[in-house]
Amino acid sequence: MIMNYIVRSVCSAIVGIYLLSSVAFALEQVNINTADASSLAKLLSGVGDAKAAEIVRYREQNGPFGRVEQLAEVKGIGKALVQRNFDRIRLSSETK
Repeated sequence: MIMNYIVRSVCSAIVGIYLLSSVAFALEQVNINTADASSLAKLLSGVGDAKAAEIVRYREQNGPFGRVEQLAEVKGIGKALVQRNFDRIRLSSETK
């Protein structure tokens, strides 16, 4: 009886860990052509309020981004930051 309880507890713990880990790896995406600065800062790793404001400013002055890599042209955003966030970035309403 105690053995069954232990086995069920361990199995429940394993299932719980699996479910939590799968949620943690799901990346929320952001459209860099339509998102406001607050959303950009929240959803892009390494992008705070100042860099997010620069992204919006760049977009307003130069039009929408045509390629994800173009984001590296924004002041304070480098190629490494773009690469780190590549799977989070969208250019349109379509999902990758």
